[in-house]
Amino acid sequence: MAKFLALTSFGLRDILEEEIKELGLKIVDREATGIFFESNWEGAYRANLCLRTATKILLPVLDFPAYKPEDLYHNIQKHDFTKYIRPEQTLSIDAHVRESALQDQRFVAMKIKDAIVDQFRDKCDGVRPDVNRETPDLDVVVRLSRNTVSVAINTTGPTLSMRGYRKSSVEAPMREHLAAGLLRMTGWDGTTPLMDPMCGSGTFLIEAALIGLNIAPGTLRKKFAFQGFKGFQKEAWEKVLEDVMEKEYPSMPTKLYGLDINSTALAAAKANADRAGVDDYIEFKRGPVVTLEPPPVDRPGIVIVNPPYGERLGITEELKDVYRDLAHSLKVGFKGWKLFLLSGNQELTGALKLKAERRHRVYNGNLDCRFLEYHIR
Repeated sequence: MAKFLALTSFGLRDILEEEIKELGLKIVDREATGIFFESNWEGAYRANLCLRTATKILLPVLDFPAYKPEDLYHNIQKHDFTKYIRPEQTLSIDAHVRESALQDQRFVAMKIKDAIVDQFRDKCDGVRPDVNRETPDLDVVVRLSRNTVSVAINTTGPTLSMRGYRKSSVEAPMREHLAAGLLRMTGWDGTTPLMDPMCGSGTFLIEAALIGLNIAPGTLRKKFAFQGFKGFQKEAWEKVLEDVMEKEYPSMPTKLYGLDINSTALAAAKANADRAGVDDYIEFKRGPVVTLEPPPVDRPGIVIVNPPYGERLGITEELKDVYRDLAHSLKVGFKGWKLFLLSGNQELTGALKLKAERRHRVYNGNLDCRFLEYHIR
């Protein structure tokens, strides 16, 4: 059994922990934006395939103190990196440095790269991997904080947020893992009505459809990094993949509804939903929030929205009317519904004139946000 680290964004750790438990994996530790779990490689394959709120699954391999460049070089030699890839494959060093004697990230990355490359030269008759920063076969993640170095192997490759369906996008899109995490925070179970009145490129609705149909997000990807490792267990992977796909639901008991004033955004949303294979379950409509009406359903549901914050997409004063219009439409037509809103601007949120029942602190990219719950009465 090995120890793996599932990473996520700030504010989603507890949701990620719930997901890992549901997969039957043993949790052994936690950090601010990640959960350590113990598993064999089959469990790591399943985590990469199924976790909706994770961004990467790492395999930690080394921890050591480092104050001088030679500390980096010599300690890296304690782990055999040649067991992951062949010398003709490629590698990359992803270094992050904070509050340490060695402060230059590029220098840290170069020193560790040199140590790993020399290891290959010594063990592989002088042949060594080339560096490929874009699509490496082996991505070595290095975190140097307060003179302690943590080295891990990225088993995922590009972030798990990159499901593969979002080729068409709009300005300031929400990352897929965050959308999935916020949906989970609402308690939405796939059976109640769900609407996004500012749906943009459709991320909330597409992620909801994947949840409602029990489609593992990783099944939309073409490749994971672990598939290129020397020790890749193809039969175990195929078994996990088959098991996960057999558990998909043939249909969903409710439709999802999206509204946006921007025709370009709606076109992107429709194209993305089509690529995800969930377009039959989402009804898109063009219009401003002032015309928002409840869908033809027989019970109250959930409105979830990531409105513009002003900092990136417009001017705060101009956006206040949009927030007021949203609140007015909800008060008039959505009695008994719940509103969940991701707020990156407290002044704009105040324009709703609604009282939040609950609030969660999360990060949308680098923005410190609040995910607010309102009950429409």
